[in-house]
Amino acid sequence: MVSLVELNKGEDADFIAALGDVFEHSPWLVERTASARPFATRDVLIEALMVAMREAAEEEKLALIRAHPDLAGKAARAGDMTDHSRYEQSSVGLDRLSDDDYDRFTRLNDAYKEKFGFPFIIAVLDHTKDSILAAFEERIESSRESQIDEAINNIGRIVSLRVLNTVTE
Repeated sequence: MVSLVELNKGEDADFIAALGDVFEHSPWLVERTASARPFATRDVLIEALMVAMREAAEEEKLALIRAHPDLAGKAARAGDMTDHSRYEQSSVGLDRLSDDDYDRFTRLNDAYKEKFGFPFIIAVLDHTKDSILAAFEERIESSRESQIDEAINNIGRIVSLRVLNTVTE
């Protein structure tokens, strides 16, 4: 945990170090918000992070989406994820799936990436294993453009939750 006061008073490098992982493997977005300090509240900080994400170029947004691990994928099984992702996926039991459920997630992850060119993104903390699977089944029928928007919206929710769990007012 870090306080908003500390974030506001520190150097840019301290700000980036404290929040650099709220966007999955994409500290460049946190770096873009450092100059907007001071932030009056966590909500103002979150909004600045959302603006940086929304204003990113299309290729940058795709890189951000692609920086996320598959749900219950190989990285999860190997323990090769950020602390945030590990916590989020374990919160709904994605780290303790049966072999059948693991195979189902693998099939859905592969089909989704094959169709859209990036991983399925969902704010796991807002869901259960079953609601995630239902969303997978529903969203795989959508267009690529709608899934880019859906991924960015979900990343926004993920980042918001991560900031709320990382920064105190």
